[in-house]
Amino acid sequence: MAEYEKKVRSVLKDNGCSFLRRGKGDHDIWYSPKTNTSFPVDSKIKSRHMANHIMKEAGIDHRF
Repeated sequence: MAEYEKKVRSVLKDNGCSFLRRGKGDHDIWYSPKTNTSFPVDSKIKSRHMANHIMKEAGIDHRF
């Protein structure tokens, strides 16, 4: 099973998203200037479906 965490965080940073704070459990809260919202990012992203969902929440047109 592939690990998508590093790839997702890299794409988020490349698109101007920024880390805000630690969330509950193993989640981090990120902010997207494209959507002007914050969203959770899990520290263990094991499926491409979850990685794509995070991209959609961030307003980034990128698919894994």
